Amino acid sequence: MKKSLRIIVKGRVQGVGYRWFARQAARELGITGFVRNLMNGDVEVVAQGEEEVLNQFIQELSQGPAFAYVTDLKTEELDLPEDQYKSFEVAF
Repeated sequence: MKKSLRIIVKGRVQGVGYRWFARQAARELGITGFVRNLMNGDVEVVAQGEEEVLNQFIQELSQGPAFAYVTDLKTEELDLPEDQYKSFEVAF
């Protein structure tokens, strides 16, 4: 059964390729949803996938790309239809 998560990533996560890193990791894992920058400097990720795969994705997000520095990651479960997203994209 698919789960939907909203993940807020804090730290040095804007201007370092973090959204593109998240998109690549999500696509490799078969996760759908989106990633976008927030006005306060955080990054928001909405992800749908199997629980085990989402846990793997969260591990990837906590590392980030080479120039990122993640200080905190908060997750909350969302109640979305299982087919809400068809792919994983960078939202602007």
